[in-house]
Amino acid sequence: MSHPYGGRSHYSVVIVGGGQAGLSLSHELQQRGIDHLVIEKRSLVHSWRTQRWDTFCLVTPNWQCQLPGWPYRGDDPHGFMVKDQINDWLAGFVAHVKPPAIEGVSVEKVSRTGEHERWQVQTSEGLYTADQVVVASGGYHRPVVPRMAEKLPASVVQYHSAQYRNPAQLPEGAVLVVGCGQSGAQIAEDLHLAGRQVVLATGNAPRCARFYRGKEVVDWLADMGYYDMPVTQHPLREGVRDNTNHYVTGRDGGRDIDLRRFAREGMQLYGQLEGFEDGALQFLPNLRENLDHADRIYNGINDSIDRHIAAQGIEAPPPSVYEPVWTPAEERTRLDLAAAGITSVVWCIGFAPDFAWVDAPVFNGRGHPVHLRGVTREPGLYFLGLPWLHTWGSGRFSGIARDAAFLGDAIAAHAAGRSAQRATPQQLQAA
Repeated sequence: MSHPYGGRSHYSVVIVGGGQAGLSLSHELQQRGIDHLVIEKRSLVHSWRTQRWDTFCLVTPNWQCQLPGWPYRGDDPHGFMVKDQINDWLAGFVAHVKPPAIEGVSVEKVSRTGEHERWQVQTSEGLYTADQVVVASGGYHRPVVPRMAEKLPASVVQYHSAQYRNPAQLPEGAVLVVGCGQSGAQIAEDLHLAGRQVVLATGNAPRCARFYRGKEVVDWLADMGYYDMPVTQHPLREGVRDNTNHYVTGRDGGRDIDLRRFAREGMQLYGQLEGFEDGALQFLPNLRENLDHADRIYNGINDSIDRHIAAQGIEAPPPSVYEPVWTPAEERTRLDLAAAGITSVVWCIGFAPDFAWVDAPVFNGRGHPVHLRGVTREPGLYFLGLPWLHTWGSGRFSGIARDAAFLGDAIAAHAAGRSAQRATPQQLQAA
């Protein structure tokens, strides 16, 4: 066969995935003179163009956008880039890296050949081999939609959060938003601000303040060293990888998302969606618990900032404690779909990983890769770009450069015949 990039079939390194993680590693390998190929199923950094709604913006400040050799250079470091600005910035990163990449090519299987301990990378365009392989395809592969979706009437339009674009995309009528993590809370806000009737099925997602005591909360947490904390030192250890992200927004310069305020303005809040029977949605009676949990985390983060300010003797505005502006009068557990006028649903309950195409004994019982800073126990096989791969920023723009540099060194050491940092069996226990 004729290979689409340079006519070669063997590379020192094959990187699967052309998002910010794969391109960051490409940059590092180029700096080290290591030949490699990036294989991308769609187009480079496509998810920022194809899986974000129209009013999407970053929830972390622009100064945290620190891809290798490509920091944020705009005039608003404490602002929050919107969708078009993010894509322009990423397009500049692609041009900066100039990765040796092929696009529109699916990787179907990665496995060991046994020949010279090489890896086989079977793709939709033929077979490649590599001395080392890096899986940089992220951890958000399969949109999660529960089986209860099949029970809803065919007349109800259903989307996953990755498909949602704007309120006009949905038919007239009330909208059920399921899930209140970052995407669910922001999509519910987007619909609410557009004047749509929103029914929000909440979960146990935490929230945080946008600004507190005169400064952006992310700035405080950075000063406190939170973003440098490795997963091995986090109180939850690997369990932190299962945590739902705090909901907050960078919209209109950044602000809190307060579901209680939305409820006071007419949004209908319910507990966790449990099922659909006889034309009615069924919810757990845990709305009050979910709201109280989110507020407890909110106040807890602020309390940790208070302690930091006191310990460092920092002059700052006085502390405060969030007090609920609305409390549910009752736990409503049933809602007639037709009577509520619900004509559409947006499922915002996340994604599931799918690494079935990686044929290597490096996964735990839930299908998650077991690694230490992306290095697995299989020599020459690595992961990059996963949430909390090493620190909070590993799956974000803020920490990927450090992770890519570390793997670049590990890959160079392996190529030179030196032993890369590897985990002990105890460190690699399944979470």
